[in-house]
Amino acid sequence: MKLEAAEISQTLRIEKIGAQGDGIAANIFAPLTLPGELVRGRVSQGRIEVEEILEPSPDRVPPPCPHFGDCGGCALQHWAPAPYLAWKRDQIALALSREGIVTDILEPFASAPHTRRRLALHARKEEGKVRLGFKARRTWRLVDLDICVIADPALVRAMPALRRLAAPFLEHPKSAPTLHVTRTLSGLDIDVTLAGEVVYQARQPVVRLGQATVALPPGAFLQATPESEAAMAEAVTDAVKGAARVADLFCGVGTFSFRLAETAQVYAADASAPAVRALTSATGSAPGLKSIRAEARDLGRRPMLAMEMKALDAVVFDPPRAGALEQSREIAASKVSRAVAVSCNPTTFARDAKILVEAGFQLQHVKPIDQFLWSPHIELVGVFSR
Repeated sequence: MKLEAAEISQTLRIEKIGAQGDGIAANIFAPLTLPGELVRGRVSQGRIEVEEILEPSPDRVPPPCPHFGDCGGCALQHWAPAPYLAWKRDQIALALSREGIVTDILEPFASAPHTRRRLALHARKEEGKVRLGFKARRTWRLVDLDICVIADPALVRAMPALRRLAAPFLEHPKSAPTLHVTRTLSGLDIDVTLAGEVVYQARQPVVRLGQATVALPPGAFLQATPESEAAMAEAVTDAVKGAARVADLFCGVGTFSFRLAETAQVYAADASAPAVRALTSATGSAPGLKSIRAEARDLGRRPMLAMEMKALDAVVFDPPRAGALEQSREIAASKVSRAVAVSCNPTTFARDAKILVEAGFQLQHVKPIDQFLWSPHIELVGVFSR
C-alpha cells in the first residue's frame, strides 16, 4: 500500500510562534508548541498534529485548565508568563518595524486569571443534553464547560443556570443560540442572540465607568476585564494630562470620556447611536465632571475634520480592528499637538501611526495591554506628540 505524504509521521524543530499563536517550523503550523521544541506528528495541509514532544521547551508549563488543547478559547496556556509577554511585545515591535517605526515599548499590563467579565457562550442540544461552552479547536464541536480559568468566578458559577436558560431556545434541532454573558453592577447581563431584537429585558444592566454609572444598551462594547480597562484609562489620561479640551473618538459608552471629563471638556463621537445615548444619559450620574458633548457619527465615513480640531489640545481615538485610516489622516492634517491611540490590532495601529509620524508626530511609547489572557490577541495604548 502506498502511503500519502500526509500519513507519514514527521519530526520538526519549532522555530517561532506565529501571529495566531501556533508554532511554526519550515512553513508548517504546529498548534500548542513552543519555540525550540522538537516534535513528532502527522502533517496534513500545512499543519502538524503533534503526537509526541520529543524535546520540550524549558518555558513549557502545565496548563491550568483541564479543557486546554481541546477548547479553542485559549492557545498559549502552556507558555511561561515572561516569554509569553515578551512575545506579545515583539508582535507590536514587528508590526511597527514593517512601517519603519521604532519606539519604546513599555512593560505590558497582564490580566490575571478569573477576571474576564464577559463571555460569548454557544449552546447546543446533543443526545437530549444541553451543552454550553466554546467551540473545540479547529472544529464545530462544542466543548461543554464546567470550568473556565479566564472567566470571573460569577460566570462559572452561573453555568448550570445558563444551561437551563438556554434549553427553551433549543427546541428546534438546528437551533444554536449564543449567550453573551456580562457581569455588571446589577448582576449577570445575558443577551441571547437570535434575530438581533430585544424580546425581553428583566432589568437594565449597568456598569461603572470612572465616576459615572452607565446603563448598557443591547450589544454594547465593554472592555473584557475591569482591570485592563483601568490600565488603558490610566495610560490615556496620563498622556493628555494638562489638556483643557479633548476629543474622544470611537468613544462607545464612554470608557474614556468620563475619566477625561474629570479634568477636560470632552467632545465624544461614535457610530453607535445607542452607545452615545447611554453616554449622554449617564452624565448626570457623575456630578462635578466638566462638559461632555456627545454625537452619533460614523467616523469611518465622516471623520472629525482637521478644521474641527482647531480648539482641541489632544485627541484620543479607539477604533475597531480595522483601524482609523481616514480619521488618522485628519489628525495628521490638524494642529493638534497630542494624540493617543488605543488599538486591538498592532498591524492597523502601525499603519495609522505611520500617517501621524510622517506628519510630524513622534510615537513616544506604546503600552501593551494583555487583556485576552493566553490568546494571541494584544491591545495597546500608543502616545504621540509633536
